[in-house]
Amino acid sequence: MSIRLSPSILSADFMALGREVAAAERGGADLIHVDVMDGHFVPNLTIGVPVVRALKRVAQVPLDVHLMIDNPDRFLEAFIDAGAAMLSVHVEVLPHLHRTIQAIKGLGAQAGVVLNPSTPVSALEEVAADVDFVLVMSVNPGFGGQRFIPRSVAKIRAVRALLDQAGNPAPIEVDGGVDLETIGSVVEAGAEILVAGHAVFGGGDAESAARALKLAGARAAASRVRS
Repeated sequence: MSIRLSPSILSADFMALGREVAAAERGGADLIHVDVMDGHFVPNLTIGVPVVRALKRVAQVPLDVHLMIDNPDRFLEAFIDAGAAMLSVHVEVLPHLHRTIQAIKGLGAQAGVVLNPSTPVSALEEVAADVDFVLVMSVNPGFGGQRFIPRSVAKIRAVRALLDQAGNPAPIEVDGGVDLETIGSVVEAGAEILVAGHAVFGGGDAESAARALKLAGARAAASRVRS
């Protein structure tokens, strides 16, 4: 079981974004997570295509772009052209989810589907065999620094069971409240990609924080394999 760390720039210092990303990479970041919010689907407004394009010029690892927007189909090509290697969309806003997944893949990116805390795992049943990854939100999307919702652990297990039943080894990504206290439980439940924003960038030393999280995740994964 390989654990990947995807620090979220939502909690980074935007005046020094290049340096923040470089520090997280030195600490072992495998991806850089980019939260795109439109102020409609979620109650916050963040960044768009130009920032992704700028990040692509400085990041040494792939960009993991999470679209928290009402009409993601309009912007798939723009974000992938700007540098998104992974693009995740919310099941809650897409009536034709299978078509969107195929469109993302056709544009050359990995396609992920996101579940909000109140969205049941059953919403994935018809696309479980098609996704490249599933992102489980363990907080309500919109703002960084929130507390982890404990029942998300059971949801991660349920998503893993659904993917396994579909014969799909796609990894589960978890976003929200992931830190040194919660990382063990989410990895034990089956998460492989860990999004951490405040836990990486909130303390002023992204390199050390990323390294500590990566080590904790690796230890939890090793313990899961032994058990």
